[in-house]
Order: sequence, then structure tokens, then C-alpha cells
Amino acid sequence: MATGKNIRTYFEGRWHDGDVPIMRAADHGAWLGSGVFDGARYVDGLAPDLDAHCARVNRSAEALMLTSTVTTAAMVEIVRDGLTAFSRDTAVYIRPMYWGIDGDVTAIVPNADTTGFAVCLEEIPMAAPTAAATLTRTRFRRPVLEDAVVNAKAGCLYPNNARMLVEARSKGFSNALVADAMGNVAETATANIFMVKDGEVFTPIANGTFLAGITRARHMSNMRADGIKVHETVLSFADFEAADEVFMSGNMNKVTPVSAFDERQYQVGPVTRRVREMYWDWAASNG
Repeated sequence: MATGKNIRTYFEGRWHDGDVPIMRAADHGAWLGSGVFDGARYVDGLAPDLDAHCARVNRSAEALMLTSTVTTAAMVEIVRDGLTAFSRDTAVYIRPMYWGIDGDVTAIVPNADTTGFAVCLEEIPMAAPTAAATLTRTRFRRPVLEDAVVNAKAGCLYPNNARMLVEARSKGFSNALVADAMGNVAETATANIFMVKDGEVFTPIANGTFLAGITRARHMSNMRADGIKVHETVLSFADFEAADEVFMSGNMNKVTPVSAFDERQYQVGPVTRRVREMYWDWAASNG
């Protein structure tokens, strides 16, 4: 499904213009869900943490018992070659992906010797810095490793996220603040989450129920280097109700301020603005 426009696809060793077919009806990934992906960004000629995203899609493939067939360095080179077709001022979503092609004798387990690989470059604008999310609770929770492949960025996890979003939208909110199996806050339906209280920053500790994102880690590193105290800890919904600021962290838009959690209203505060500023300053130096 194309979300944006102006798409290029790397498949079977070369770049193609457009959203070309890459998967067959009988591929393992098509009917048994063995597909993983990652997402990076190209903005103003920068592709921050591109190598980390390419490395993670290889780890995700291994978690789904797929063989990663492209090294991180080679994948970075493929992506950068594909990006030369886009102008510097075009915002591009970079999506490398693997999927299973054949199964074993039971069909259920993907054959490690046959793995599909593609990269999709899709023009998707960044959200405006003032665009804020509104959050609400959802009855759906993040699974644990014993139930699902939560240690991978896997497509099969996303129907659960979709249920969260549909429920939140039915209540008039744009996203959901999601609990883990113990009832503590894990993340939102689409991104990691941070809150600010008395000038200090708090985020749910990585407990294996959600992907502790690459952008999340970058924000924490930047904040600590700037002298901001950052705590990874167990957080409740009550903690978020008492917060001074809340913001989401994800690859698609890097920093998304939160203006409401149920009845609680927030302003876009100084820490949220500073985190965004530091991220793009870092990207300009390292992207």
C-alpha cells in the first residue's frame, strides 16, 4: 500500500521506478506473515542513523527465522544509490524489507535458504513541527516474547497496533497510549513515548514488550549530553496524567508533541522543542 508518492523499488539487484510487485501469492511472507521491515528517513539531504536501521532489519529477519542476505554496509550503499534520484529537499521514507519465500515440510517454518529482499523509497513529507497527537487508553496491550515476535520489527505485529488506533479514533483521539502485560505504560500504537516532569525526562524502561527505537536512543543520548536528566523506568498512566509535557519518538516524524491524554491537556513545552532542535543539529553533523 502506497502511503506517499514518487516511489522507487530495489528488487532482484536493481532499482525500478514505481511501486512494483515483489511478492507472489504462494510466498511464505504473503500467506504466513513472515515479513520484516525497517524505516529510516531522508530529509534535507540527510539520512540519520541509516546504518543502524539497516542493521536492525537484519536482526529482525533473524528473529523471524529468515536469513538476512544483504550486509549492513551493502544495504546502506544500495539505499544511498537509490536516493540519488530524489532532490535534496524531498522527504523520503526508506524501507528495507525481507520476507520468507518457501516453507519447510510443514509449510509453517520459513525456509532459511530462500529469503526475499527489497527496498522501497517513498516520498512522504515530514509532519509540521506544530502537529500534535492526542492520546487515550486502549483495551489492547503489547504482547510479550512468549506470545509474539516482539524482538523484531515485523509486519505481523501491526494488526494489533491497528486495533489500538481504530479504538482511539472511535473515541476522538489520534493515537493510543498502550500498556504492557502488567498494565504499565509501554509506548503508543505507533511510536515510543516520553514524558517530562519538573524538567526531567522519563520513558518506559525497555522490558521486551516493545522495540526500544533507534530514534528513542538518539534522543536520550542527545538529552544526556545536553545535561538533561533522563530516566528509563516503570511508568503508570497516572504518571502521564501528572506530566508537564509528553512527546512521541519515532522514525517517521522524529518528535511529535502530545497535546492531550484523555482529559489531561498539555502545552508543547521547552523540553519537547529542545529535543527536536538537538536531533536535527545532531543529524546535520552526522547524517
